[in-house]
Amino acid sequence: MQDPKLNELYESWLNEATIDDIQSKMESGELTSQELVVLYLKKIADFDPKINSILEVNPEAIHIAAALDAERKIKGARGPLHGIPVLIKDNIDTSDKMHTSAGSLALQHSIALKDSFVAAQLRKAGAVILGKTNMTEWANFMTIGMPSGYSSRGGQVLNPYGPGKYDVGGSSSGSGAAIAANLATVAVGTETSGSILSPASQNSLVGIKPTLGLVSRNGIIPIAHSQDTAGPMARTVKDAAYLLNVLVGKDENDPITETNPDKGAINYASGLESNDSTTFRIGIARSVYFDYLSEEKREILNKAIEKLEEIGMNVIDEVSIPSTQAKWSYDVLTYEFKSGLNSYLSGLHPSIKIRSLEDVILFNREHKDDTLKYGQKLLVDSQDTSGTLKESEYIDALEFDRYHSTKQGIEFTLAEHSLDAIVFPNNFGAAIPAKAGYPSITVPAGYTIEGEPVGITFTGTAFSESTLLKIAYAFEQVTKHRQSPKL
Repeated sequence: MQDPKLNELYESWLNEATIDDIQSKMESGELTSQELVVLYLKKIADFDPKINSILEVNPEAIHIAAALDAERKIKGARGPLHGIPVLIKDNIDTSDKMHTSAGSLALQHSIALKDSFVAAQLRKAGAVILGKTNMTEWANFMTIGMPSGYSSRGGQVLNPYGPGKYDVGGSSSGSGAAIAANLATVAVGTETSGSILSPASQNSLVGIKPTLGLVSRNGIIPIAHSQDTAGPMARTVKDAAYLLNVLVGKDENDPITETNPDKGAINYASGLESNDSTTFRIGIARSVYFDYLSEEKREILNKAIEKLEEIGMNVIDEVSIPSTQAKWSYDVLTYEFKSGLNSYLSGLHPSIKIRSLEDVILFNREHKDDTLKYGQKLLVDSQDTSGTLKESEYIDALEFDRYHSTKQGIEFTLAEHSLDAIVFPNNFGAAIPAKAGYPSITVPAGYTIEGEPVGITFTGTAFSESTLLKIAYAFEQVTKHRQSPKL
């Protein structure tokens, strides 16, 4: 870089810079948000060609940052995210000059008529929406066997810890890879079942899948309204907490947000440093979930559990979840997808001719060389439903999921052992809390000898994010496993 100051920051400071680090420099006048945006744009230009994590950059980002710098001088910062560059997944609406496509060529020209609630909250907090991240197309509800991180619009996202070698995780793949590679400060992903936790654990990040109702679903391309949520992806627990503070809020256009008992009053970042680890009871869900791990990864998780014990947490090993081996299905997603997607597509700008799931399927068939590399079986299966949500099969599947994920799932195990959280390896336990609508947070737990990241995930009951963050922070501070990838 030509500017000596920026060049020094780029070479020696930017990597792993936290929100607190950045705010300290901006408050002292050593750095402006405009300069920070330029630094990250340089990072994107230099390193994103190796991992393909970002679909497009916000052409107004530098000007938005300049306006926020001017506001800081006059009024001071709005909060921790003032002037902070944030990346968001390509299924989250932004009413600006960027597109929202869920990675599909069918929607590659679609520009949202208004901000999603998530985007509006970011702007209100003074964040700079830096760009849109690539993702598994239709949030991995398009077909069977499509690799995590692949979309017809963006191509394949690669894991920065081993491009082409390690799974990048899905479907918030671009958000995970980009933040792991230090291409922005934090990012927003979305999850229906594992789509934040998977790329977070695979990219040595902190990922939070919030309780259903904590973050509005309004303006996010849906899979299933009974499970969908947006959430933070960051390099540290505290940065993830700062971002969660901003995303939370009551939205009159999303009634589920009325279920939040705190109505957005909790500051998730406060009190992390002062919490007492000895007050937490943690149960380890080994049966089935640890069977997915190689011997090396199992040993990494065992060492992580030892660390929990060393810092005084009450660890109850070998807790069981009654519904672990229930006959789970994704029938709820199959039925809800058509209803939700048709509603979303009907509200797009009139210039967009794709107005229904049927239109998406027909578009893909007409452009099959570009769009159907892996097929579209799940889209077709969903189209074959009525879209009215009246089928008995749907109601039965929904009731089955709710009962077995709560009363015979998370709630049963938490109550049986008086637990604050259940531990799962990586994202292997994501499905049960996803179906329950309950929160999870994953934290870096280490790396294999070859360098593949491994994560540890803490899951709790509804609206227990504050407790889970304290547990995750205590573990993070005593281990500090996260390392930058070498690109």
